[in-house]
Amino acid sequence: MTGRGRPRRAKSPDTKSANSKTIPEEVSLQNGTAKERKPKAQKKEESPLQDRTTEHFIVEISRQQSATTDNKKAPVRCTKAKKKTEQTAEEIRKTQPETPEDPLKATKVKRCVGKKATSPEEAAEETTKTQPETPKDPLKSIKVKGCVGKARSPGHITETPKETPRACVPPVRCGDREHPVLHTTLENLKIKRDERSDAAEVVNKIVKAIVEHLKEKSQSFKEIEPPLRTGSYYENLKISNPDEFDVMLPVPVDRVNVAPFGDDGAFYSVELKRGKSPLEKFQKTGGTLSASEMLKEFRDEVKKSVKQFTEWEVTKKKKGCPAVTLLTKYLPIPISLDIVLSIVVQSSWPPFTKEGIKIDGWLGTKVKQQYKRLPYYLVPKYEGMGTVECDGVLAKDVWRVSFSHVEKLMLLNHGSEKTCCEREGERCCRKDCLKLLKHLLSLLKEEDSSLTKFCSYHVKTTLLHACCARTKDADWRASSLSRCFLLLLGDFVEHLERGVLLNFFIPTQNLLSGPGLKKCRSLAQRIEAERDNGFPIFK
Repeated sequence: MTGRGRPRRAKSPDTKSANSKTIPEEVSLQNGTAKERKPKAQKKEESPLQDRTTEHFIVEISRQQSATTDNKKAPVRCTKAKKKTEQTAEEIRKTQPETPEDPLKATKVKRCVGKKATSPEEAAEETTKTQPETPKDPLKSIKVKGCVGKARSPGHITETPKETPRACVPPVRCGDREHPVLHTTLENLKIKRDERSDAAEVVNKIVKAIVEHLKEKSQSFKEIEPPLRTGSYYENLKISNPDEFDVMLPVPVDRVNVAPFGDDGAFYSVELKRGKSPLEKFQKTGGTLSASEMLKEFRDEVKKSVKQFTEWEVTKKKKGCPAVTLLTKYLPIPISLDIVLSIVVQSSWPPFTKEGIKIDGWLGTKVKQQYKRLPYYLVPKYEGMGTVECDGVLAKDVWRVSFSHVEKLMLLNHGSEKTCCEREGERCCRKDCLKLLKHLLSLLKEEDSSLTKFCSYHVKTTLLHACCARTKDADWRASSLSRCFLLLLGDFVEHLERGVLLNFFIPTQNLLSGPGLKKCRSLAQRIEAERDNGFPIFK
């Protein structure tokens, strides 16, 4: 017959079962008639289980599964062969490697769909056609695995990694559970409101008396300006007790020449220009304003002003210290008050500050410009031997530049967002981390007297640098206190190990040059030991 019917198949289980592959007909049209190909090859063909490769066999299984789904009227006589085939496929799957769970590997298979399947992975993909379809975009599966950054287009994925990327794992684990003692310690460091109020009242009273005395009964300091309250207490960084206060009393100078003393840019000699000034009596030969002589008279005037306050006493002068320190035991907690002499320079900041105060990414360029329009202060402080001479000026007669007023502004307005730590804003942990590090340093200094050259200003400078490195408020969330503290601790240890901590305003000055590298590394080891053991010093 032409164009009708098909050759009968052998009624054996191998050919009638669903596992056997039906050989398609090849029909050729000659002179408008179709000729059937003789099915002799079927009789000689062996079972596909004997001569086909594992890959082809799995492909056949998947095609048969699709066929059985579409054709619900499959003959019952093929059931035994089907079960046999499924058992064989199950054994073959056990001997094959598992399909990789890595979504990136699955991505690679999907991109090669157009090619002929020659690997077990590609063949296994065919068996999943009856399952719910996976997203066509391979990057969607990547996104489910973790926060690996901004999604890139498939064209940018040039190589499939062997393992799931771990970019979302922070360098320091969020350590609230690792160091619960930090929260307890921070709570214990809080100052009681009553103690704060009582201490502030006593300090304000004595400062007011000193200022009135200088204006009314002193010739050299009668032009003194209102006190500038700086330091940890007024920056809301005081810990444990309100026992230390710093108040700067600035003396204005209209016209001065300021020249650097040394190479680090922190110390300067001051020369008064022509014009009448109450400070002319402190000029040396050549016009240099002597810091040592001016501080000496200032100290004498302060002593006179506190004679009526019998609860206060003036402590012995410390070498190179710019302050007159008063001490009182009037309250249950002894209070130390530093009255610091300073001169106000109404001009551009020294050239050494050009590369400093890098707060553009943290507080903004406009804020930086506002700060640099402010005057700067010089305090009568020197380092080393006071008899060292440079360009005809003795070290004891030079002044050190101070930006404590700018430090106070930055720490009080420390957020990249203006609402940081405000009533309606989100709270950060910058100050809490600084308090903990200050407390750790003070405890270590109590245990080891060789660490006396390290001070809280080293810790404050470390925090300022850290704020410029981690600029966003989200980097300092209050809920991440342990993690942020460990990061700040790591910054401080790194500075100590290198023996380099640059002045935040004058990057040419190394604040750790005084203690020396050996002591710096010794302190770093002590801090690391505390960190590794869970801060037993806090317990």
